[in-house]
Amino acid sequence: MIARPGDDPGIRRNAVRARASDKFDVVSASVKSLLSLLASPGPHRVLHGNLGIAGQPGLVLTPETGSNLPAVVFGHGWLAGAGNYRKLLEHLASWGFVAAAPDTERGPIPSHLNLATDLLTTLDICTGVRLGEGKISVHPGKLALAGHGMGAGAAVIAASQRKVAAVAALYPAVTAPSAESLAPGIESPALILGGSTDLDEVGSDAVALAAAWGGPAVLRSVDGASRNGIVRGRRALAALGATKFEPKTERITRGLLVGYLTYQLLGDKKYKAFAEPEEVIARTAIIDPHATEEPEPPSKMQLLQVAQLLRK
Repeated sequence: MIARPGDDPGIRRNAVRARASDKFDVVSASVKSLLSLLASPGPHRVLHGNLGIAGQPGLVLTPETGSNLPAVVFGHGWLAGAGNYRKLLEHLASWGFVAAAPDTERGPIPSHLNLATDLLTTLDICTGVRLGEGKISVHPGKLALAGHGMGAGAAVIAASQRKVAAVAALYPAVTAPSAESLAPGIESPALILGGSTDLDEVGSDAVALAAAWGGPAVLRSVDGASRNGIVRGRRALAALGATKFEPKTERITRGLLVGYLTYQLLGDKKYKAFAEPEEVIARTAIIDPHATEEPEPPSKMQLLQVAQLLRK
């Protein structure tokens, strides 16, 4: 038995961006209502388990029962662990996904390659071991690799080694080996999210990753979000200047994630909008990773300086 009953979950480059407010009637009521629904806990009771029983440190959360379920394996960010994302994993499980996360490479100098290997090991556990009291199984064709920060990069590294049905890179950070360099060879569809407050900073790899992606990719920035806003329980680091937990960022992120994975892993066309790169969704911006912003027109002072130079 690998799971036990638990409580129900509570709950850098220039780019052209189009916000929901830029268009008046393109955000359908159905997409808005679906996002609100998916951001709330789902209908399933959740079981909590320990991957360590199968030889891999980490967490696994599942619906109470189900066969041939979809599974999402999640990589944590820098100086975090699987426990910092327990609520996100619970949320996925409440919507019918087996959600698992290795709890390794937590130190200040992690190996992104080793974390990617642990993600693949966790995939093998999910598909090769009957979970719960033997009542839960995973369909080998309904697998996704996901992660946050460096864990998003590790998920990309893992996806370059094994084909999965979908990849979700949440606020990806730069990794070694470079996830961006491996992305052109990945044909799996991808959801890539970035924070609007730091999308263009050096540490964010969202735009570059989307530009390099080999398969279909959806790139969105989340309004008012920072790239570490979905991490819970890092008060000590927050006191030292790290980003604090942002409940609104987590809420919209989990809604976008559940919608995207429900479409890609289960083929439910009701959620197709979450996989459409041009679909305008409230509180997000559509990003074209291949576009560049128009340069700002010169100021009056700059024009005056040019005129003075021409007179000489």
